[in-house]
Amino acid sequence: MNILLLGAGGREHALAWKLAQSPQTDYLFIAPGNAGTATVGVNVPIAATDFEAVKNFVLTNEIGMVVVGPEDPLVQGIYDFFKNDAALKAIPVIGPSKHGAQLEGSKDFAKAFMMRHNIPTAHYLSVTAKNLSEGIAFLKSQKAPYVLKADGLAAGKGVLIINNLDEAIRELEAMLNGSFGKASETVVLEEFLAGIECSVFVLTDGTHYKILPVAKDYKRIGEGDTGLNTGGMGAVSPVPFADKAFMHKVEERIVIPTVEGLKSENIDYKGFIFIGLINVNGEPLVIEYNCRLGDPETEVVLPRIQSDLVDLLQGVAHGNLAEKELRIDPRTVVTVMLVSGGYPGNYAKGKPITGLENVKTGLLFHAGTRQEEIAGQACNDNHQIVTNGGRVIAVSSYGDTLEAALNQSFANANSITFEGKYYRKDIGFDLTKKNERTKHP
Repeated sequence: MNILLLGAGGREHALAWKLAQSPQTDYLFIAPGNAGTATVGVNVPIAATDFEAVKNFVLTNEIGMVVVGPEDPLVQGIYDFFKNDAALKAIPVIGPSKHGAQLEGSKDFAKAFMMRHNIPTAHYLSVTAKNLSEGIAFLKSQKAPYVLKADGLAAGKGVLIINNLDEAIRELEAMLNGSFGKASETVVLEEFLAGIECSVFVLTDGTHYKILPVAKDYKRIGEGDTGLNTGGMGAVSPVPFADKAFMHKVEERIVIPTVEGLKSENIDYKGFIFIGLINVNGEPLVIEYNCRLGDPETEVVLPRIQSDLVDLLQGVAHGNLAEKELRIDPRTVVTVMLVSGGYPGNYAKGKPITGLENVKTGLLFHAGTRQEEIAGQACNDNHQIVTNGGRVIAVSSYGDTLEAALNQSFANANSITFEGKYYRKDIGFDLTKKNERTKHP
């Protein structure tokens, strides 16, 4: 079968790496891909949101399955585009309908969905310019810190956590006045939940589901979880506190009501559900939904899946996921993200990357890279891999213990070089046995 994977980041390199391993995969294409995906498939210069170009490529290259990595094409309705096109409707798209993608595309939609299906989450209020006074009253009723979320997609930057009430009110007004564009025409205010977070990934065919390995990511740029939020500086799987008792609660209170809720509302959903959870004194509550795999969590979750991913996705496409076996590697996997200097603010691109060949034990998933031709060199050796984004490379490693996986990833991270390279040296610090901060050289 020929497969088309949409996307260009570390998540997509990990997906491509896993899809390419399947005996069911004949040709794997990635649109648009990056320097890493080019090593396991064929990159295609098509934007993931250019549906007409995707259609032409799919029909020309006899694509048998489309796997959607990022959220944008899902929220924009690529599933529906295929379903409603006579020439495309028989080709399965792994990802939810536009309606289902609103679980991520609209925080107001997601919170209302949780309320309808009694899924535990923080108390909230959705605010527009019309009920600003009610929003201010809600903020005054809460204790600091105050949580403000842009309703729509805001490139991972639409969540503010503010300690001062007056500042929170000013930011609410600014958001409603367009500080995040149309994404903040509605703002969701939430009570702040204190606890430790984790990410639960569910694969569903709309009726049946499989719970994939649990992961924990690290969003802040600075060590000790300080500084600005990023797209993710690293991840760990499994998560020690997500034991059988905790996951039983997650499944009964969150996963089952979510899948059954989607089905009861006739929302077409065939793909991944990311459930961002917080553990509050042993009780799981939902922080957010995403309609796709997370990044960099994918870079620790997929390496732990021993099953044929294409076979699992065939189960999604054909509605028989329950018949498929999900086998999980018991080892720990840790990802450390190498980022460009200045990220998540302004950063330079085009910095040559060296030392990739030094990584003999471990996995490298490219996030923001590209190949650049080097003038004057032989045809077989005229490309240099350079930086092309804020998050550059996800360095993933297996270990029989968390510490062993951490040590391997940090050693590999240290062996790769590019100008301005930065990475957090304390990934996993809150999951060590004594819950003490661990900092690696």
